[in-house]
Amino acid sequence: MQLICSIKKVGRADVFFGIFAFAKTPRSWEIGGISNGLYNWEKPSRSRRKKKPLLTRWWFYAPFVLIAVGAFGAWVAWLIFSAQFRQSAAQFDLSQMDKMEAASVIFDRDGVEIGKIFIQNRHPVPLSKISPWMPKAVIAAEDNKFYEHGGVDYMGILRAALANYRRGKISQGASTVTQQLARNSFELRERTYKRKFVEMFLAQRIEENFNKDQIMEMYLNRVYFGSGFYGVEAAAKGYFGKSALELDPGQAAVLAGLLKSPQALSPWNNKEGALQNRNFVLRRMKEQGFLTGKELDEQISIPLYVMKRTNPFKVSYAVDYIRQQAVAALGYERAMNGGFRIDTTLDLKMQKAAEQSMRDVLTKVERLPGYSHPTFESYRATSKQIEDQINNGNMSVKMPEPKYLQCAVMALDNSTGGILTMVGGRDFKHSEYNRATMARRPIGTAFVPFVYAAAYEKGIFPGQIVEDSCIDNRYVMVGGDTGILGEWGVEAANNEYDGPMTTREALARGKNAAAVRLGFMAGLDQVKKVTQASGIASPLRNYANSFLGSSEATLQEVTLGYTVFPNGGWRPKEPFIIQRITDSDGRIVFSSEKQKVKAISPEAAFQTHAGLVDALQKGTGSIAYNEYGLGRFPAAGKTGTAYNFTDTYFFGYDSSVTCGVWVGFDRPTKIFRGAFGRDLALPIWSKVMNAAAEELPATDFHRPDTLKAVEICSVSGLLATPQCQQTMRNTAAGGGNKMSYTYTEWATAAQVPTVACDIHGGGLRNYAKEYNQEEWPRATLAVDLATIRPIAMAEPTLLGLSDVYNSVRPDAQRFDENIPVAKAIPVTREDKGEAPAQAPQEGQPLSAPAVEPVSDAQPTPVGPEPEVRRAEAVKPLDTHFDAPAISAPTPEPINF
Repeated sequence: MQLICSIKKVGRADVFFGIFAFAKTPRSWEIGGISNGLYNWEKPSRSRRKKKPLLTRWWFYAPFVLIAVGAFGAWVAWLIFSAQFRQSAAQFDLSQMDKMEAASVIFDRDGVEIGKIFIQNRHPVPLSKISPWMPKAVIAAEDNKFYEHGGVDYMGILRAALANYRRGKISQGASTVTQQLARNSFELRERTYKRKFVEMFLAQRIEENFNKDQIMEMYLNRVYFGSGFYGVEAAAKGYFGKSALELDPGQAAVLAGLLKSPQALSPWNNKEGALQNRNFVLRRMKEQGFLTGKELDEQISIPLYVMKRTNPFKVSYAVDYIRQQAVAALGYERAMNGGFRIDTTLDLKMQKAAEQSMRDVLTKVERLPGYSHPTFESYRATSKQIEDQINNGNMSVKMPEPKYLQCAVMALDNSTGGILTMVGGRDFKHSEYNRATMARRPIGTAFVPFVYAAAYEKGIFPGQIVEDSCIDNRYVMVGGDTGILGEWGVEAANNEYDGPMTTREALARGKNAAAVRLGFMAGLDQVKKVTQASGIASPLRNYANSFLGSSEATLQEVTLGYTVFPNGGWRPKEPFIIQRITDSDGRIVFSSEKQKVKAISPEAAFQTHAGLVDALQKGTGSIAYNEYGLGRFPAAGKTGTAYNFTDTYFFGYDSSVTCGVWVGFDRPTKIFRGAFGRDLALPIWSKVMNAAAEELPATDFHRPDTLKAVEICSVSGLLATPQCQQTMRNTAAGGGNKMSYTYTEWATAAQVPTVACDIHGGGLRNYAKEYNQEEWPRATLAVDLATIRPIAMAEPTLLGLSDVYNSVRPDAQRFDENIPVAKAIPVTREDKGEAPAQAPQEGQPLSAPAVEPVSDAQPTPVGPEPEVRRAEAVKPLDTHFDAPAISAPTPEPINF
């Protein structure tokens, strides 16, 4: 009670001062200086000492001084310690940050993107072409204080350090977006503290030199999103098939979630993990205020859909060919990393039509009854696991050799030579061998238009008659050297020889024997000359079977050669696929030159074209209109089949496009008996040309003015007469119908026949052949003396005195000058008393020219006049006569 009462008597000031006195009171129960119920001033008098204020005592400031000295020392130590890292960070050139390795993008002729070539699949785009959801998702997932820090989030570093310390492992990072940009831009990949300090100072430099939007743009274009995609544009197109500008919040959240672990969280490798990570990022976006609750629920409810995974390095034969041409033009490093725009001549619609028709036609062929070769479907079934590994990016595995039926397509722009369509096989992942540009195969009967063009170029009249009858195979040697030449050019199971016909009809109907005979008339050298001038660089064999396409050539070469006919004898210098290449600034760094060269005369080109028009409309390709739906536009073409049905072709064109199609096996194998070009290649060609007519409309072909229309009798090949008709008796009607054998042919003035039909009209044909001077045979040595080395005599030959024939003159024997030798004596006009020589009359022998007398040391002995022999001119073997040499009727053709 005493203590309580004492406390009540104490004021606030007394309590304050009593606290200090309490410590000095020897008794613990004395509080605030109160003792025995007395106040301090009531105690007995004692000397009192005045105390100093607390703020004036030195020890009060000691902790603050120690803290300041420690901080200053730490700051000095940090400056000394970080100087090396600041110096390292200052060495990086920040101006190179926006210069990234970018993929070169390939576009078709209409500006549609069709592929890329790259080392890093990246396509930088400005921030304005990136969905606004993408930066928000990155901020929510990676750096929620992006717009607040100056490159380094120190509180985040402390928070991550504590979290990692508690868990005993590195489970949380503290790198900001700017630090990640610094690390990715300058390849700071070492897992060391030194690298981390350099990264921090470098991030601060970046913040000082770029604003936040620039940093976010560079970051989104540079970072890796897994599966070979660098940058948000490449990732958006690869995963979702859309541009970065079209991303919705959920898709942006998927991509932002990939930044922590691009491979492990890839929707192609771990779809469930990617879905959970997307939802986590979406919730973080709501926490940051980027999404409302309703928007969050809507995005989480949307299933995760991604594109089917493909290997970006195995796209198509066309893209691979473009890559090769770009590397050849710019160099490997520049082409693959330069971020160029590559504008090509490809037409995407025609390309898709070719690929789709190829799949449809060959699948139908492989399902024919009795087809015994491996099929495309069986190959895919047995190699599916390997194909899946390739699609997942495993480039170390190899596909087995594809032994199924293959196809190649090549379409060219007639005016420029630009490649509009290129198909090198059925599947680029199965085989990278481009059969359109690399495979050299026998051309087959598709080669014969060049034989006809060579004949017309030489002056042979298209209406000239050639014989379609059996020919000894020893002349041609197709499939051996025995028997007779087989007929497969007509592309019919049942065929027969049709006897005499015009060359134009023989071309249209695909008559092999007639083509060989015409080739003999034109000459192999002439055919070689025309073939090489047409762009077929592959050599032709020096045998007659070359007339039927036994020599090998590529599909691209023959397609280029066919452009001669719609172009009036001209052709593009060479095919090309790249129009131009421009850099990121729009400067043109490469462009293709468009040049033309003349191959044959316009007249020969049009005459061959006329036969090819008949071949498509009435000959071997006529089913294109009725069965394959070829449009009714001006076109021409020729089927082709190699011996033993190993390769089938169709080459054709309209006024704008020339297209060639090949179907066969990689290893020469019979497809099946009766596998003709009209059944395998023609359907594909028809679809491609229909697509081409929509993009490049066809027009009528131009006929040279030097060609004149001539009415010809198809039986004789001579000028038609009114009698070139035949009355066909109709016994049922009791009358008859007249059938005309005349047709209109186009010929130059030199080709027009001068004789009327000798079968129906009574004309008289001249069978004498005229030879030019250069065509006469010349005697040649059996041995080439240029290859024989002469032998020099070391010593003179010694035969003694018995050299009966005086072949060598021994030193011991003198030459007898009296041996009689017959010498030619010149004849002069003075000696004969003749008048000057006159020009000989026709039919008289030529006289030798007069020779001036030669002076001789010895006088000519006087005696009888010597016999003088003069040279007589040889009468030409072929002399024109007014009447035939033999007046006999034309024998009937022999039926073999």
